[in-house]
Parts: sequence; structure tokens; C-alpha cells
Amino acid sequence: MRGYFGIGIEKVSKPMNAGNLFRTAHGFGARFIFTIDAQCDLDLIKSDTSSVGSEVPYYQYDDVASLTLPDRCELVGIELTKEAIELPSFRHPRAAAYVLGMERGSLSPKLIECCDYIVKIPTQFSLNVATAGAIVMYDRLNTFGRFGGRPVTPGGPIEPIPEHEFGGAVWKKKKNKNTK
Repeated sequence: MRGYFGIGIEKVSKPMNAGNLFRTAHGFGARFIFTIDAQCDLDLIKSDTSSVGSEVPYYQYDDVASLTLPDRCELVGIELTKEAIELPSFRHPRAAAYVLGMERGSLSPKLIECCDYIVKIPTQFSLNVATAGAIVMYDRLNTFGRFGGRPVTPGGPIEPIPEHEFGGAVWKKKKNKNTK
């Protein structure tokens, strides 16, 4: 899969849910995880299925102003707002950092201002932060992964993944500086 992603949470009302989000992120191949304005001890959220704290870089930001992302990494806020792009219609950036708010609140206005995109999961109400993060990461995997097409009918044949076709060499002509 091309590109990379990271995922984080602003504030934390339930550390167990942050742990669930980060373990799920590890499973989906996140390249980094982060928190903003939250105290989160990764040693306390380890499990028998993932040692996320020793496998995935973790960044802890004191506030929105201290948030730094890699060059060309776009920040995608996950928030249930009227203006947000619905996830099934959203084109994921190749390099993205997804950020969710805590269960008992929303993303802060300062963080929303920093986001390149605001995306919502088309549900009737707000979901658990770990569940919402898992849905977004699955959608990213489904979008960027190489999978065979779904069958037309249940139990039908899965369409094979088309082989990549390499084109011919591309040669760029150098412009002569003396000609206009």
C-alpha cells in the first residue's frame, strides 16, 4: 500500500478507548500515533495482541499549537458536523494524520481550523472513539489496498486483481537555454 497514515486523539476521557484505538491503528499499519492535550500512558494500555508502545512511534502534544506533522502530511479531523464530508465520498490523502475527539466532546475549534479536511461517518449519532477510528482506517485500507472486486452476487466469484502494466521509458528533452 502506498503512502502512510497516523492517527490520534484530542483529549482523552477514557484511556481504555485510546488504547483500543492505538492497538487497532497498529493492526491497520499506522506509522505513528499521537495525543493532543491528553495524558496517556502507553505502558498501561498494552495488551496481549499488540505492543503498540514499542512498535509504533507515539507523539504527545501539549496543545494544538505544538502539533507538528511530516511535510505534505494532511490533517483529517473526524467529526460529526453538518458541513463535514461523508466518509464514503472522501478521497483519503496519500499521507494523512487522522484526529478524533474524545467521547464526551468534539474536536476543539482551534484543531478544526488546523484540519485540511473534516470527515464524518454517516451515522445517526456519535460513535465510540475507537470504533470510529477503526471505521476510518478500514475505509483507508479498502481505498488504497489492492483487493479483488466484490462479486456481483453473494457467493459469486471475486474479480482478480489486474496485473500492473508498465509503460515504456519516458525521456524528457532538455531545453536549449539559447533558444526562446
